[in-house]
Amino acid sequence: MSFVNYASREINCKIVYYGPGLSGKTTNLQYIYAKTNPETKGKLVSLATETERTLFFDFLPLAVGPIRGFNVRFHLYTVPGQVYYDASRKLILKGVDGIVFVADSQLNRLEANLESLTHLKQNLEDQGFFLKELAHVIQYNKRDLANVAPLKEFSKRLNEFGAPEFEAIASQGIGVFETLKAISKKILMALKG
Repeated sequence: MSFVNYASREINCKIVYYGPGLSGKTTNLQYIYAKTNPETKGKLVSLATETERTLFFDFLPLAVGPIRGFNVRFHLYTVPGQVYYDASRKLILKGVDGIVFVADSQLNRLEANLESLTHLKQNLEDQGFFLKELAHVIQYNKRDLANVAPLKEFSKRLNEFGAPEFEAIASQGIGVFETLKAISKKILMALKG
């Protein structure tokens, strides 16, 4: 949950972009980073291996302004998509305030999306969190490809808790900031409540 630093009058909130490998998690953060005011962002850290574009995390703090006299800073992370890196995914989820589940909209990726969502729920439950109680949104990425599933079908299978949903083409920035704004708003509402 949010970390409050009374000395610096800052509330730090953690948003994790979660989803199957190559669904667009890293692309989302790279686009946000490229389009964000340099004065309000920290350094983007990206680690890659031969088999996975993001081995550990991408880190991006964004200052969003004061709440009750405290500045709020968002830290954005991605998790590696492959099941092989499950220990890293569990570590990155520690202290999470909000989840952006980035689904790959391609028809042949439905099972990968479902598997990733199942792992997300299990990894959260292992830490005492439940997705239905945690601020989260779902982004259906890669909507520009020819072989995408109907949104209604994916929504029925992936959004059992009625979270806000967004269609996206992260490589073009479509839906990227709308998704970030929605998860940020959900987290801020929880802070105020």
